Amino acid sequence: MHTLYVELEERSYPIYIGRDLFAGSDLLSRHIHGRQVAIVSNETVAPLYVQRIRDALGEVDLVSEIVLPDGEQFKTMQTLQLLFDRLLQEGHNRGTTLVAAGGGVVGDIAGFAAASYQRGVNFVQVPTTLLAQVDSSVGGKTGVNHPLGKNMIGAFHQPRCVLIDTDTLHTLPGRELAAGLAEVIKYGLIGDEPFYRWLHEHMAKLLARDQAALAEAIERSCANKAAVVASDEREGGIRAILNLGHTFGHAIETAQGYGEWLHGEAVAAGMCLALRLSAERGWVPEVEVTALRQLLQSMALPTAPPPELAAGKFLELMARDKKVVDGQLRLVLLRGIGEAVIVSDVSSAELMQLLQN
Repeated sequence: MHTLYVELEERSYPIYIGRDLFAGSDLLSRHIHGRQVAIVSNETVAPLYVQRIRDALGEVDLVSEIVLPDGEQFKTMQTLQLLFDRLLQEGHNRGTTLVAAGGGVVGDIAGFAAASYQRGVNFVQVPTTLLAQVDSSVGGKTGVNHPLGKNMIGAFHQPRCVLIDTDTLHTLPGRELAAGLAEVIKYGLIGDEPFYRWLHEHMAKLLARDQAALAEAIERSCANKAAVVASDEREGGIRAILNLGHTFGHAIETAQGYGEWLHGEAVAAGMCLALRLSAERGWVPEVEVTALRQLLQSMALPTAPPPELAAGKFLELMARDKKVVDGQLRLVLLRGIGEAVIVSDVSSAELMQLLQN
C-alpha cells in the first residue's frame, strides 16, 4: 500500500492506494468519528462492494445502505433529495459519516450531501472507477448537474480520506477504464511530461489491466492532483489547469444528454481541441497534436466532438460554463507538453474557426 497526503492544514487527509485494502484493516474505521454511517452507492457497485465496506466499519450503532440509480443522468437535485430523505427518515445526526462507494457520480452526490446535511458532516471516498480514483475523489469538489450545465450546483467539501482499492478495477467495463485513462493522460499534459511519455510507452499494459502499471498511473495522477489542490483548494488560480479539455468536454456532455458520452470520452475530445488551438498559436508542435490523437484512438476514445453538434450551439454551451468569469471564457491551453496555461483571450471567431474545422 502507498499513502499520499493532500496538504490542506486542518483539512489535510490521506489517500491510500493498494490492493484488498479492507480485509483485516482499520483504514476505514479510523476515519469514522461518530457512531452512525451511511454507505452511499449505486445499483451496479452495491452488490459487489458494500458488504466489504460494512465489515470494515468497526463498531457503530447505525449503518444505512443508500443505493442510488446508476448513471450520469441521475446526478441531479432529485437524486440528492432522495438521499436527504433517507438520512432524515433513518435518524442520522450531525455525527454521521457518509461513505461514498462508486464512481464520480456517487462521490459527487454523496459529497454534496455531506457538505449540506445539517450544515456539514464527514464523508469518506471509496472510488471504484479509474476516473474517480484519479480525479473526482481527490480535491473536495462535489455537486450535481443542471439541464443547462454540468456541475453547476455544488460545494467544496474535503473528505476525511480516500481509499483506492485497485482490485475494484477488475470489474470495471473496458469503456470506463479507457475513459478514466483520459484523465490520467491529462495530468501528464498539464504538468508532468515524463509521466506523459511513460503513458505512451505503457498504454498497452494499462489497457490490459497490468496491476503494477495501473498502481503507478494512479499514484502519479493522485500526486499531481494533490499538489495542485494543496496550492489552490478552491480554484482561485492555478487549480484551473486541471480543467484541460473540460470546458469543451462539458459542452459535449450537456449537448448530448448526460450519460451518452462518458466524462472521460468528452474530455478526450476536449483535450484534442485544446492541443489543436495551442498548435495554431504556435505553442505546441503539430507532431504532438498527432501523437495525442493517435494515443487516444488506440484506446478507442473520441478525438473530435460529435459531428451533429453545430459550432454555434457548441459556443453557446461553452459560454454557460462555470469557468466563465465576468463574461470572459477561460480556457486551459499548453505552451508545451507539461506546461499548462490559463488564457482568457480566445475570441469567439477563433473558437468558431476551430470548431468548424
